[in-house]
Amino acid sequence: MKVTGVRKLAAWTLLSVAGLAHAIDFTPHGTQPGLNYSMVGAASCNGCHQDVSQPDYYAFMPWGSWSGSLMANATRDPLFWAALDIANNDFPGAGDFCLRCHTPNGWLAGRVKNGIGGEDGCDLTGDLISADSSANDYQGVSCQFCHRLDPEGPAGEAHRTGGDFWLDDEDCDGAGEPCRKGPYDYTDGGGSTPPHAWVKSSFVAEGQFCGTCHDVSSPETDEGVLKTLILADGTDTGIAFPVERTYSEWQQSLFADLIFDDRLGDQSTTAPAISKGQTCQSCHMPVSEDPDALACVFDAPGRRTGELPVHRLVGGNTWIPQVLKGEYGGPGQLDRETAFDNTTQWATELLQSAAELDVTLGTIAADVLPVTVKVTNLSGHKLPTGYAEGRRMWIHVEARDNNDAVIFESAAYNGATGELTIDGQAKLYEVVHGEWDSDSSTCVTHDGSNRRQFHFVLSDCIALDNRIPPLGFTGANDFETQPVGYSYPSNPDGTLVNYDETSYAIAVPAATPLPVTVTAKLYFQTSSREYIEFLRDQAIDNSFPSENTMCDRTWSDGPADKSRGQFMYDLWEAYDRSPPVEMASSSEDTAP
Repeated sequence: MKVTGVRKLAAWTLLSVAGLAHAIDFTPHGTQPGLNYSMVGAASCNGCHQDVSQPDYYAFMPWGSWSGSLMANATRDPLFWAALDIANNDFPGAGDFCLRCHTPNGWLAGRVKNGIGGEDGCDLTGDLISADSSANDYQGVSCQFCHRLDPEGPAGEAHRTGGDFWLDDEDCDGAGEPCRKGPYDYTDGGGSTPPHAWVKSSFVAEGQFCGTCHDVSSPETDEGVLKTLILADGTDTGIAFPVERTYSEWQQSLFADLIFDDRLGDQSTTAPAISKGQTCQSCHMPVSEDPDALACVFDAPGRRTGELPVHRLVGGNTWIPQVLKGEYGGPGQLDRETAFDNTTQWATELLQSAAELDVTLGTIAADVLPVTVKVTNLSGHKLPTGYAEGRRMWIHVEARDNNDAVIFESAAYNGATGELTIDGQAKLYEVVHGEWDSDSSTCVTHDGSNRRQFHFVLSDCIALDNRIPPLGFTGANDFETQPVGYSYPSNPDGTLVNYDETSYAIAVPAATPLPVTVTAKLYFQTSSREYIEFLRDQAIDNSFPSENTMCDRTWSDGPADKSRGQFMYDLWEAYDRSPPVEMASSSEDTAP
């Protein structure tokens, strides 16, 4: 396979005959390690921002609602660690880029960055089950990290996405610590003044704030972009490969901050709840209406009812929170079982509000029943969005006769094996990344044994992106966000529709007892069997050691005595093989 693209780093720029020629800096932009003011651990926040004597308050108080999220557990996520090993194996040192967002505490303290610490995570301090103190690098995306973020650098440098964040590292008006930033001004009757340095910041309430980490590109190193995007015709765009584009998808939708009512037009009926300018926080940090809502133990219960954005921070991942609960969440460990259950429930609710499903039946002719299934995206970005590897959505269609016998099924899923049957009419929604092969002029997505490949840091082409656009999507011609290998109709204003229609032909022999009932269900799955097996097989094929061996330690939690890829596979088998979540369903009957 030949490497193409003038701006991509060739393998020889990294390696020499004697070994590593020099350490490539995968994260040269944004705030760097060596802070004036170290990060304060999240454990210092829960004393005021969580009343541990009130378990029900975990549903709205900031620390309790955050503590079960994957933000809070980004450095505990076993799927992340298994993928990190492959990234480092595919391109030595690439783990620095990943760990910057997954453990900002450890990265900013200099325990990760290439040339300073270890990109495999072995130099991190703390462990998987201890409290989130300043010394524990496994606390994920902590409170102070978000509440010290700035929209620009100290010298006015522009805002960056993809984890190239700017962190406030200056004294806050003589307080001896940086300001903690939030959307409130406590000098205008907004309640008691916080017992720490603070300043009002509108940035934390803007969609751009979330774009800091949720628009991921191939690393822009000190030697150039690691991988650039190659189109289906072989054109190298010179654009950093778009790994994830959740923020851009939202920015190109009708939900973005600056929208105009006249753009709704005839589409308004497809999303009646849309209001002008819905940010990421509108859905992922919904306001609590709990009659006891409060943000701090100094507040009276109910003082923040109707004005407290809850730190749920969930997406579509309902599975990993349950894995974390079982492995690390019990008494004597993190003691967060309630928090992990809340996160799973909130993620399920979000998934079930993200789409509508409609079934339309035609008339049986020549023993065939034509069926159309319409999926409408009600979210503010593509559906599904985010991390591409293993993530997918599909339509399961089943037809039963009047005796309740199954006469047709498409995209059947076997929970006992984790296998999804891809029949001739099956409809999946996903983005498929690959590596460009200049010899065959194709985007390669499988190996020689026809096994699906998921080499995160090596991807430089998109073989398929048929995910459903959001309402008012303007990215039809944007190389980074446009559909690939699939087409969506345009609205009169040039935006793409936010729905997809799939046709099915169901055989209904003349003797079939009528009516026939056709049921369609939309499912989302965090990790496919193919992805989990890939993580395991890569660990085996490349002889990845156990974590204890690799890191020279004697832990009993986590991978410990096995490779991270094998550990993840074992967890997949132990925790219901990433069970799919039913997002929506619809049924219709033929005429009797």
